[in-house]
Amino acid sequence: MEVSDNFRVLLDNPRLLPELKDIAEKVLHNQRITFDEGVLLYEKAELGYLGVLANYIREQKHGDKTYFNRNFHIEPTNLCVYDCKFCSYSRLLKQRADGWEYTMEEMLDIVKKYDGQPVTEVHIVGGVLPQYDVAFYSELFSRIKAHRPHLHVKALTPVEYHYIFKKAKIDYATGMRLMKEAGLESIPGGGAEIFHPEVRDLIAKDKCTGEQWLAIHEEWHKLGMRSNATMLYGHIEKFHHRVDHMERLRELQDRTGGFQTFIPLKFRNRDNQMSDVPESTVVEDLRNYAIARIYLDNFDHIKAYWAMISRTTAQLSLNFGVDDIDGTLDDTTKIYSMAGAEEQKPAMSTKELVDLIKHAGRYPIERDTLYNVVTDYNEYQFADEEKPRFYKLPVIN
Repeated sequence: MEVSDNFRVLLDNPRLLPELKDIAEKVLHNQRITFDEGVLLYEKAELGYLGVLANYIREQKHGDKTYFNRNFHIEPTNLCVYDCKFCSYSRLLKQRADGWEYTMEEMLDIVKKYDGQPVTEVHIVGGVLPQYDVAFYSELFSRIKAHRPHLHVKALTPVEYHYIFKKAKIDYATGMRLMKEAGLESIPGGGAEIFHPEVRDLIAKDKCTGEQWLAIHEEWHKLGMRSNATMLYGHIEKFHHRVDHMERLRELQDRTGGFQTFIPLKFRNRDNQMSDVPESTVVEDLRNYAIARIYLDNFDHIKAYWAMISRTTAQLSLNFGVDDIDGTLDDTTKIYSMAGAEEQKPAMSTKELVDLIKHAGRYPIERDTLYNVVTDYNEYQFADEEKPRFYKLPVIN
């Protein structure tokens, strides 16, 4: 790929720290950066420098293509046996009056609401409760696939799987095989938080460890299946904890190749036990996306959840390594809004998503969950969109 003028200016800058120039040379020659270099990027690299490197990698992998999908969420419950300090969404069992618990029929009714609509994915994730066990989810997945065979079922995090497999007294390999047989097709990236126990023990002590999270994904990958990964950043973790988190993901990806997408998740501080912790700035958000793109050289995609970080920041992120901004959502998730995200009713039409991407100077591509192209919207004309008949000239008074 031809080196951009921005990259040449960066390399020729006499004020650039030698160690940062070395990292830029590695990126240019498609060489992996080290753990210490990852920490250095967080400590020393300015936003502009990181944007040049991350955008170079993004365009090397995807050009101007930016992906989205048509999806909806089912959140079975916001009640949970775990007490994660950062969570604004879940309620403990003693707060049952503040929560919801969908029955299987209610969840299937949500699926049926989309009959005849061109959605390609249902994303199922929520709290952990005893009644939602292996038998329950096996039947739910099977019934969804029986009702709509081509709807991709992306469901449950390792936090949920660890709990239900332990309750059923089966190992991870057996459990994941049963889920696949029931109709599960991919795993979302949630529940990863921060793997390092120095942080994880403080913010999410009771649930599965970082090692267990990774082990469940590895068993899923061994079945030839795909999954995503996340990292919750911008709270009490240090930079080296973030790099440690990405290093563990990179190592597993080297072994299995099963991860599709990495999604940095911004900590939001409304209505949780960490409300005293200030949120990261937009500049830090963009730096984090860029460093993730640079560090995770064996991940194809970096995603920004527009519903979590705002539409404007999502647009900006497309110049800092991000090539995916998630989906239409249709106001079917409360996870982001309850944590204080700008989008309190997260839903965008396909046209709105397409326009958002185009206004950032990128090419909108509707994908399915496995990144097969559904529709290339770069030259697409929407049926209800008037074709321009003339150019409006400015009026000078």
